[in-house]
Parts: sequence; structure tokens; C-alpha cells
Amino acid sequence: MAVPAELVSKAREHVDSGAFFAELAELVRYPTVSDHPDGRVAIKAYLDDVLTPALTALGCSVTTHPNPDPAGGPFLIGTRIESPELPTLLCYGHADVVDGHEGRWSEGRDPWMLTADGERWYGRGSADNKGQHLVNLTALRFLLAEQGSLGFNLKFLFETGEEIGSPGLDEFVAAQGDALRADLLIASDGPRLDAATPTVFLGARGSVRITLDVDLRPDAYHSGNWGGVLRNPATTLAGAIACLVDGHGRIQVPGLLPPELPESVREALVGLEIANGPEDPVPDDGWGDTRLTVAERLYGWNTLEVLSMGAADIDRPVNAIPGRARAMLQLRYVAGTDVGAVADEITKHLAVHGFSMVDVTAEASFLASRTPVDDPWVGWAKGVLDEVSDRPVAILPSFGGGLPNHVFTDILGLPTLWVPHSYPGCLQHAPDEHLLAGIAREGLVLATALFHALGQRGNED
Repeated sequence: MAVPAELVSKAREHVDSGAFFAELAELVRYPTVSDHPDGRVAIKAYLDDVLTPALTALGCSVTTHPNPDPAGGPFLIGTRIESPELPTLLCYGHADVVDGHEGRWSEGRDPWMLTADGERWYGRGSADNKGQHLVNLTALRFLLAEQGSLGFNLKFLFETGEEIGSPGLDEFVAAQGDALRADLLIASDGPRLDAATPTVFLGARGSVRITLDVDLRPDAYHSGNWGGVLRNPATTLAGAIACLVDGHGRIQVPGLLPPELPESVREALVGLEIANGPEDPVPDDGWGDTRLTVAERLYGWNTLEVLSMGAADIDRPVNAIPGRARAMLQLRYVAGTDVGAVADEITKHLAVHGFSMVDVTAEASFLASRTPVDDPWVGWAKGVLDEVSDRPVAILPSFGGGLPNHVFTDILGLPTLWVPHSYPGCLQHAPDEHLLAGIAREGLVLATALFHALGQRGNED
């Protein structure tokens, strides 16, 4: 059943009238930085003053839970049960943001004050994640006001530490399995394929940070007197990196690659164009595994990137062989990759190539996971969204970044549909983070349509 025209009009008018902007401005003013003590105070206020009233207005009972990991902040669960016979939807959002980078925004903007410049709404959290979960909360509010019921049971989980790797989330979700039991997850985070293309992604790549440390001696020695007879740790580091990932971005360690690119993933990515925005960088020819398309490399394959590297003082070099060199690499990997022994795999590979003096450590953050492309909920969602969108909806098996999708697929056993209300150029972790008004407008329509269709499905079942 198509979404009523009055609901679509109401959603668009809510953005065009400035009402959505005003609501988002109130959310942005809370500096909920999860890795700062003052941010923890703001997070509590955000849960108490913003999210609890928003969920209560939806008829939810709301409970706040401590984090089993002291490194993380509290969790919030809202629950509305209309009937045990109806399907249960789980939604998710995160209340925390990254550092505000005060003083570094253009035009002297305050990161904690939402400001508009044409279609761009600037403010920390506007895109990641406050604007996105506000879209979903607003759509649910509209549906409830229009119908008097949702037509499904609703559970909403908010965490407060996503920007620091979601500490405690796995343990909490496992312990709260009954409270979070549902049939489906619909959530919003991350970017669309591009600003103009409505998108559903089904999972996320995982991430492992890898440190290479070549610590050969405590002192630096004159390069003229000792060059050619003392091993240079910087040269050694460069060689070690090159035998892990070559100068054209191709991974050289078989154990760091997925076993295959599933045909269902390949088919889902056919025809997708990457970097369509006017400010997007152009993908480099010949970079990465050129047997794959650009979309397959970004959304269906693994990449090993050098995040930082250094030895001595690069800005003020002296004529000396440094004693130590270090680099931080990152493996972004898709579901199906075995990363349980990444450090050992790399250590063995380096030793075979003569680099046994390189010390390797690895630390995983988000795990890779995805809902199968052929899951019936995926086809259902695309059909619903295509009806209200001006262009076909893109289905991405995974998006390129990381988020805690695995707690929903692997711990709760749910199919997951992520409908992002942002775009790749939103600068979400940098100065000048912004939400596009057009995406907010369309996103509110998409979310309203999806929730309405779920309610109709529940009534039909």
C-alpha cells in the first residue's frame, strides 16, 4: 500500500518550513564528545533532555543502562509494544560525536551552533549521527500522529560511544537479547552512495589497525660515518610496507584477502558509479586490484592503507641514520575475511621476506558483517523506497567504513537495513561537518514511507 500523499507532503513541509532545522539545532548544541569528560556530562543531558522525551512521545517506555565497559558511556532503550502478533522493529542511533575542532571551521562557525549556508547545515553531529536519528524519530512521530498506531512494535537502542569504537556494545547487546529481540533492524548512519542517490546498505567493512615498529638502536649515527654498514630502520620499514601492499595499492599477503567476491555482491554493484559529487576526489587509475571495478574495490573487497609513518624529524632532518621508524596501517576488510591472526600472518610474511626485525601488533575495532543481498527484507525495502524516490535506490552489500552492524547480524541474528541520510562529502569527522537540506527532506520521506509500509505489512500479516 502506497504511503498516503498527505504524509509525504507533511514530511517535505516539515523540512521546508524550518521546523526540522530548529529541532536539529537543539540537538547540535549538546557537545556530546565521547572521549572528553565534559562530553560525558553533555551525553547524560542529551539522553535525559532530548532522547528520553522523544521516545516517550512515541509511547515508549525508556530505560537507561550502565555500560559493562568503563571505557564507554550508558545505553538507552525505548520500547513500544502494540501487539505480540505484530512484527518488531529495532532502530539504532548514537548520541556521541567526535571532537568539535573549535576555531577551525570556516567563516568562524561555532560547531555547537547549527548554521545554514544555502542547502548546507553546518554543525557537529548534523550528519553524524544526530541529523540521521532525528529523521527516523520524526518519521515515526508523523506516522503515529497520522494513524494513532505504528502497526508494528518498536524498540530503539541508543549508544553513546560509537565514535570511540562502541566499547561494551557487544557485551551489552548479548546480555539484553530478550529486551532487544526483533524481526528487523532499520537504522541510519554513514553516507549514501552520493548526494543524489537514495541508498540502502546491508553491512559494513571491518577494521584492523596494524602497527609496524622497527626499533633497532637507542641512538642515531652519522650517515657518512656509518651509512652502508648500519641497517636503516626507515628504509627497512619502507621495504616491509612494500611487501605487504605494493606501490599501487595491491595487497601482497594472501591471508589479508577475502576468499572470494560473491556473485550476489558483484551483481548488486554492477553499474554503480563512485565519486559523483562535484567535490569528490577522482579515483586513481591503476590503484588497487584493477581486476575489480571501482565499486567492487570499495564495497566488496579489502584494502590495506598506510595511515601514518615516520622516522626522526622530517621537517628538520640531520645527517644521521635514525634508530627507530614506525608506521600505522589499517586493514579495511569485508565479511568472510579471517582476521583472527592478522599479526601472526603479517609477521610470518615479513620474516619470509627478510624483515624479521619488524615488530607487528594489531588491534581490531568494528567487525565486518553484512546481510545477504538476497534476503527478502532487502527486496521489500527497495520496492518501497523506489516508489517514493525520484531515482532507483542503490543497494550496497557493505559500505566502505565501519559501524557496529555485527552486533545486530551476529549477536541478535537480525537482517539489517541501513538507510543513510548523509553523503560522502559531509565532512563528518572534520571541521565544517554539514547535513544537506535536500537529503534531510528526501530522507524524511523515505523513512516515513518505509515505516508506513512496515505497519501495513504488519496489519496484513
